[in-house]
Amino acid sequence: MAAGHDQSRRARPLSPETSRSSNIGGIAVHTAARAMAKAEADEILVSSTVRDLVAGSDLEISERCDFKLKGLPGTWRLWAPAA
Repeated sequence: MAAGHDQSRRARPLSPETSRSSNIGGIAVHTAARAMAKAEADEILVSSTVRDLVAGSDLEISERCDFKLKGLPGTWRLWAPAA
């Protein structure tokens, strides 16, 4: 890292934030919680971020639907991994 650059100010979109009380938060955690709330019993739903991260693997993921997720702007496409 070059001198004068503060690493603590870098964007970390996928890193959960922690507090002294061991609670975790952040946009990734919030999105995951909202996706879980939309899932049916015995269903797993993931965001496009997760779908993109597993691209090229043997995991098959199909489009489920677009949802409004409480506390997040716009609509979010959720995906379901194949059983």
